Amino acid sequence: MGHRLTKIYTRTGDTGDTGLGDGTRVSKDSRRVHALGEVDELNSTIGLLLAEELPAGVRAALAGIQHELFDLGGEVCIPGHTSMSERQVSRLEALLDDYNRDLAPLKEFILPGGTRAASLAHLARTVCRRAERALVSLSRAEPVGTAARKYLNRLSDLLFVLGRVLNRAGGGSDVLWQRGKTTEKGKGGREK
Repeated sequence: MGHRLTKIYTRTGDTGDTGLGDGTRVSKDSRRVHALGEVDELNSTIGLLLAEELPAGVRAALAGIQHELFDLGGEVCIPGHTSMSERQVSRLEALLDDYNRDLAPLKEFILPGGTRAASLAHLARTVCRRAERALVSLSRAEPVGTAARKYLNRLSDLLFVLGRVLNRAGGGSDVLWQRGKTTEKGKGGREK
């Protein structure tokens, strides 16, 4: 790490621009800064999930993912820099295969929900998809590493599977979507 923060506020961004990792200044609403913010939000959302009671293997996997997301953020922060590789993508694929192996095949769509931990995994999945879209958008204007895009794609799949795993670990099951299901209301707005 090149610079240690000794003072948190610098006032250098007060005019609407910010510094990238290579020292260049860009607008805070640039595609690169937007993608970086989405990756940061994803990492924070996984941190929230880690505040829950989790199986040890899931906790270890998510802790490693947080470090890799920080690496990915570094790649986004420094134009032309690459820190993500196929190795990280392959690691996620191995985790996906391992966790999905014991799950029943899906025959229906599932809703994000169930236990609090599973719900947070689904929330992290949606934030991951948004981060992936931001990275794709950035890649249309500037070079972005292929492994970084693949990583976010596999991570969203893993978070979906972990939502299912965490529902089972919490003693529940998938929340199945039911076509056309609505809440019927009776007198006083209560469900029948």
